Amino acid sequence: MDVSLHIAQDPEADALLSRSPLAALTGMLLDQQVPMEWAFKGPRTIASRMGADELDAHEIAAYDPEKFVALLTAKPAVHRYPGSMAKRIQQLCQYLVEHYDGDAAEIWEGVKSGEELLRRLKELPGFGAQKAQIFLALLGKQFGVRPKGWREAAGAYGEPDSFRSVADITGPESLAKVRAHKQEMKAQAKASGT
Repeated sequence: MDVSLHIAQDPEADALLSRSPLAALTGMLLDQQVPMEWAFKGPRTIASRMGADELDAHEIAAYDPEKFVALLTAKPAVHRYPGSMAKRIQQLCQYLVEHYDGDAAEIWEGVKSGEELLRRLKELPGFGAQKAQIFLALLGKQFGVRPKGWREAAGAYGEPDSFRSVADITGPESLAKVRAHKQEMKAQAKASGT
């Protein structure tokens, strides 16, 4: 798959996200309560601290939990909440080992419908409905994973030419548009008291 993501806005981090389905899933998992670029740089930081060029679900799943927390906590921390995110990443990798032999791409390979893919994504530890829809949109828009009905299953995130999420980031300009959209949504929510 010839994909070139630009979510982290860092060449090495984006290269890892582009070639590694596990790195892309991990970045999506980290994408909460921190800037998007920080979240999606996380997989590269984790791989580097593990002394590897790639992430390996089997290795992460079996990693000593306390040492994995220390790995994410080391300065600069991988996330605002490195301890809880370390646990979530390990849970995700354990699930992948148990259900997909550690191969994250098996989640979407051969899937016949967007609905089935959304169901599989929502089954992942740490992936609620919204995160699953955003990742489904990322798969469709940038990875070319487009089972029948994928846009509908991704909801508003699947709309073409929108700037709602990481699925729409292809460079600095689109990142600014996505960030502006998110700020607008927060302002609307605040104004309506939700």
